Amino acid sequence: MTQPFPSTLFKDQQFLVVGLGRNGFAAVNALLGMGARVTAWDDRQDIDRSYTHPRLTYASPTTLKGFDALILSPGIPHHLPSPHPLAVLARREGVSILSDAEMLYRAVKSQGAKARFVSVTGTNGKSTTTALIAHILAHAGFKVAAGGNLGPAALALPLLDDRGVYVIEMSSYMLERLDSFHADAACLLNLTPDHMERHGDIHHYAAAKAHVFDHMTAADRLIVSIDDAECRDIYEKLRARGAHPRALSLHQPADLTPALLDLSKAQSLPGAHNMQNALAACEICRFLGVTEEKILAGLNSFPGLPHRQEIVARIDGVTFINDSKATNAESAAKALQSYDRVIWIAGGQAKEGGITSLSPLLNRVTKAFLIGEDASKLAGTLEANKVAWENCTTLERAVSQAFAAAKATRTDVILLSPACASFDQFAHFEARGTAFRELAQSLLAPAKFSAWAEGEKS
Repeated sequence: MTQPFPSTLFKDQQFLVVGLGRNGFAAVNALLGMGARVTAWDDRQDIDRSYTHPRLTYASPTTLKGFDALILSPGIPHHLPSPHPLAVLARREGVSILSDAEMLYRAVKSQGAKARFVSVTGTNGKSTTTALIAHILAHAGFKVAAGGNLGPAALALPLLDDRGVYVIEMSSYMLERLDSFHADAACLLNLTPDHMERHGDIHHYAAAKAHVFDHMTAADRLIVSIDDAECRDIYEKLRARGAHPRALSLHQPADLTPALLDLSKAQSLPGAHNMQNALAACEICRFLGVTEEKILAGLNSFPGLPHRQEIVARIDGVTFINDSKATNAESAAKALQSYDRVIWIAGGQAKEGGITSLSPLLNRVTKAFLIGEDASKLAGTLEANKVAWENCTTLERAVSQAFAAAKATRTDVILLSPACASFDQFAHFEARGTAFRELAQSLLAPAKFSAWAEGEKS
């Protein structure tokens, strides 16, 4: 069962919420609903401040004396590259800087609820793994609330009863701001350089990710990839402290039956990277008491996530795949590894290193169609690997030309896996993926007319 949190849970407590995006507004609403007094602030002048409440004030305080905590939205730094002034003030005055996931945990535990917590993190794959765990658990009859970095903000989730499970996707930003949070099960899928502008280097980034295992013991289920160096280091440190982590590796599959290692019927989990996601999900669900039969049923019925190798159209034997979430080369590599031959749409704002690391996979690309401001950076790598390419500038032109090329070369997959951020042309990767889906599906009408016309002739 789910129920709202008591309206007096945080009565007489005062919180400062900084950053009024999706997470921030959810935190404001939840804290007010639990009886707290809330001061809210966002540096952006155009932010909507029309919402009013007797216990809500919009202000940037000059002192935090009397505040119980600063709830800082994930995108706002409290340390590197330079801390927000209100974070500096909080540190100086001894006020805790917390994430909304920490506040959810405190709220649940304050009610004596025995609902369990699952945390999922990693550079890539954490959204799919979070959704997959939640899907398997729900399919098995558990009451599940999933959110965090994926879906609803953590503090927007309801109060679950003792049989409930919270599945929280944890970004490195959220993990840096945990305090008492103690997961019953947690997994670290992988670590590759990301958010370096925030963390400074891979070692600080890894240290942030390692917080997912804070307070966990041998009685909990800790799952750590050992397929990259930074994760292996965390794995060894956990072993040294006696936490008994379980190794996650594509080279040494977990102690699962052959049936659970066979994803041939799980159409929404293509590629080796999804095998890693599935291994982690199976381990966690088994720990939580799900039977093998129900785990298998959940794997095979998993619908997948939008913008993550999402099939959006099939036209004239060509499958259009939306992998707009692939905003870096590592993510795009996982998509390219899943197909033998593709027409590839890529581009946007390139990350450090561009697509150089994809060179060993570019022999799978029949032709590339580039978009966005850094197309020329990607083109250099393509030319070095003798891959045909065109600079289409816009996604609309790329989809049209990619479809023509797919039919001309008899390539049956058109893959949008940009390996770049989207902000040069789109508000976010979801908007880019939605545009791709609509453009692909707009090609259906002439295809249907063509099929009808051929039928009339015969």
